[in-house]
Amino acid sequence: MKKTIALISALLLFSWSSYAQHCGKCQKLSDEQYMALADSIHQVAISFDTHIDTPTYMMHPNGHYTVAKGQTSFELMRQGGQDGAFFAIYLDQGPWQNQKSLDSAYNWCHEELQSWKDYVTTRHSQEAGIAYSTDDVYRLKKEGKRIVVLCIENGYPVRTLEDLDEFYKMGVKYITLSHNTPNQICDGSRYTNKYYWYPNTGHGLSPFGEKVVERMQQLGIMVDVSHISSESLVDVLKIVKAPVLASHSGCRALKPSQTRNLTDDEIRAIAAVDGVIQVGTGRFFLSDDLPYYKVGVAILANHIDHIKNLVGYRHVGLGTDFDGGGGVIGLDNSSQMKNLTVELLKRGWTPEELIAFWGGNLLRVWKACEDYASQFKN
Repeated sequence: MKKTIALISALLLFSWSSYAQHCGKCQKLSDEQYMALADSIHQVAISFDTHIDTPTYMMHPNGHYTVAKGQTSFELMRQGGQDGAFFAIYLDQGPWQNQKSLDSAYNWCHEELQSWKDYVTTRHSQEAGIAYSTDDVYRLKKEGKRIVVLCIENGYPVRTLEDLDEFYKMGVKYITLSHNTPNQICDGSRYTNKYYWYPNTGHGLSPFGEKVVERMQQLGIMVDVSHISSESLVDVLKIVKAPVLASHSGCRALKPSQTRNLTDDEIRAIAAVDGVIQVGTGRFFLSDDLPYYKVGVAILANHIDHIKNLVGYRHVGLGTDFDGGGGVIGLDNSSQMKNLTVELLKRGWTPEELIAFWGGNLLRVWKACEDYASQFKN
């Protein structure tokens, strides 16, 4: 499968190069031609959205939700030329200083993961499959199935290092260390003085958190640094031995008021460990002063371009946060992914760069984590 994709990619790049050499700037592509080229790129690329919150909604459709739902389904993914997604089991942060709360978080997360796995494998096995490795990704792409990857948003349910082993056995491929506020692993991006935190840690990783990061990498679970504090990010990057990802973040240079966004120095630091920043689509990531109806694909592309210009196209991708507050005009559900491809093509992105953006960069990070973990396997 990898050789087939490489061959098709070469043909696509040759076609693009021939067109560019022949036409130069003598004419502009029509919208139909841009979309046709986007279609070709999505046939070749293994395209991923690295963060959606759909499982909770799919398994609990009658719950009370404060954000739009129904932005992702396997059919919508197919329509948009989207191969796969990291489907997050999300946990609100609760009290973490007592064992009862931690046990409750662990049990709930474990049950939700198993329910989501059952949902995919029993009710939707004809159209989707779970990827437990990068090799599975290529196999499922060849089979024409949507690719489901398991992840946890918020390390709150991790009570012990043995819990990490259990989540790994279940198929979890990344864990977001915290969700905005402190937990037993690290501090979050929205901490205030009212939150208790470990003394002498400077709002970074706790001693237990350092062990969690180390064990995650030994298992091959990717370390997700979205939502964590700047101090925690510094601590993480000091100790990691394999690349990390930010599964759904924006650029603070373009929206300074959003502490969830990454500074330029943080983007450079993630790139320095060969990591990847997956840009979120929530308008709260993207723009300070535009009303929702004006926040469209072009605003999203500005953040993507900012990362590309800062550290190169090998370190950027997409993590929409669909069904968790994500979505902009023109990219409001998974069926509209190609609209972003067209926007980036119009800005001069090449097919090679777009193939990397849509999944190549993420798969590079994932494979590097697998390779590092292989030395710890019996």
